[in-house]
Amino acid sequence: MRDLPRQMNHVAIREPGGPEVLEAVRGPVPSPGAGEVLIEVVAAGVNRPDVLQRSGGYPPPPGASPIPGLEVAGRIAALGDGCTRYASGDEVCALLSGGGYAEYCTAPEVQVLPVPGPLSLTEAAGVPETVFTVWTNVFDSGRLVAGETALIHGGSSGIGTTAIQLAKARGARVLTTVGTAEKARFCRELGADVAIDYKSEDFVAVARKEKDGTGVDLILDMVGGSYVEKNLKALAPMGRLVQIAWLESPKVTANFAPLMLKRLTWTGSTLRSRAVEEKGRIARAVEKEVWPLIEAGKVRPIVHATFSLARAADAHAMMESSAHIGKIILTTGR
Repeated sequence: MRDLPRQMNHVAIREPGGPEVLEAVRGPVPSPGAGEVLIEVVAAGVNRPDVLQRSGGYPPPPGASPIPGLEVAGRIAALGDGCTRYASGDEVCALLSGGGYAEYCTAPEVQVLPVPGPLSLTEAAGVPETVFTVWTNVFDSGRLVAGETALIHGGSSGIGTTAIQLAKARGARVLTTVGTAEKARFCRELGADVAIDYKSEDFVAVARKEKDGTGVDLILDMVGGSYVEKNLKALAPMGRLVQIAWLESPKVTANFAPLMLKRLTWTGSTLRSRAVEEKGRIARAVEKEVWPLIEAGKVRPIVHATFSLARAADAHAMMESSAHIGKIILTTGR
């Protein structure tokens, strides 16, 4: 192993607040513990949970780095005790509980994956959080299979663009909601069979036309609030509603009768707080089921924009504007 610096550049949250509270600072390079690797970060993905953490609504779990950032790509810089899969210099991407907005970070080895051949490190930084989230919610909990129909809300987001591609690659029919004509065109080009402008169209009415007028089999929702009752109406009998966020509100007043009358399943999850062993299990499934699709060019990360670490505030402002299509990435210059 080569000599490592003692200090690194990283992004700190000065206090809870808007994007302006993010600042570039210097701090110590972390050391990998047993079962962990140290990654020299080339790029880090920006995600909605980072925005929530910055605003004070999503603190890191106990023991996690206070530095934001849940996914990175880079090169192995050092190995902790018991790590044998990778060697110094190997190009990898990783799911983190925190610490990604930095020049170096640690990650449990079981949450680290080799960079798929067709991808650059910048592209690979936009893969782990979105792919892990989509896999565990749409295909594991949501049980979507070939021949079924899925409605993906927020189709132009990082999660949405990933879910559209994965669902199509695995044989499903895909509907998605978007907010502009440009995003609708992009999602259709990405593989969506139907793109619904939620500002001018009733997604429930469109979804209810599926399966001989009964609705869709699965809905992936990150909106919550008023969407919950609409989602229940849009699902076919035995349909599944999978909740991954509450962008509108986690507090809901709705008619829940369809939940029983149509024998629906409503489930949800977070990823960050799960045990390392559970994330490792998801990593193995992703490597087996998704990595070949990326290698074959059937699924790819959509990178909308890149910013340097020093411009993390600009990246968060773009994220909150919802003007992007796909992923926003921070680069370290390493």
